Amino acid sequence: MADTTTIPMQDKEMMHDALSSEKQMTGLYNTFTNECANTALRDEMMNILHDEHCMQADIFMDMQKRGWYPTPAAEDQKVQSAKEKFTNMNAGN
Repeated sequence: MADTTTIPMQDKEMMHDALSSEKQMTGLYNTFTNECANTALRDEMMNILHDEHCMQADIFMDMQKRGWYPTPAAEDQKVQSAKEKFTNMNAGN
């Protein structure tokens, strides 16, 4: 007989799942918003998209506080290189 015992998800796994879901939802709502032909519907989709981004940010910040989503600081040289790249792109316009 097969063992049907399930192991519950730990907090870290649930948070990773929630963050992944929010990232997918914001992508979908963004696509839907871009394709709205009706202004009122587009405005409502923008409100929903904003709410989804806020939820995603809350989950992300909570994970960072717990050490579950580390974001190392960028190296100064890489930051400077990116600044120069985009400055040069804007100067060409």
